[in-house]
Amino acid sequence: MLKLTFALVRRPDLTREQFQDYWLNTHAPLVASVRETLRIRRYVQLHSLPAETSAALRDVRGGPEGFDGVAQLWWDSFEDMASAEPRAALPTEAGSALLACPHRRTSSPSSAPRRNDGVFMTDGMSPSN
Repeated sequence: MLKLTFALVRRPDLTREQFQDYWLNTHAPLVASVRETLRIRRYVQLHSLPAETSAALRDVRGGPEGFDGVAQLWWDSFEDMASAEPRAALPTEAGSALLACPHRRTSSPSSAPRRNDGVFMTDGMSPSN
């Protein structure tokens, strides 16, 4: 299992609520519509808590400023990810819309993808291979 993780920071002109609404209700369906073409096994969005809720946790743990969300894209293998043809998704309306996505152009350097080779957790939360 291969997982890419993106820590997302919204554009300054979007509120947290606007960003999360777009990401959940527009971006996620676009990803779902091209998942087979891109061989994506799983797409996960982790939405941040409001700043006032997470500030105490951040202060206690000495954490950095928060992100607006974390996205994970999963593939069965590195080969699946590498052999997927991203250009094949471009002729589709969804592929074009993904390239024009507002949070795509606003990603900060901290939004760079991170590769994670991890253990896949089943619904029972026990590791499986």
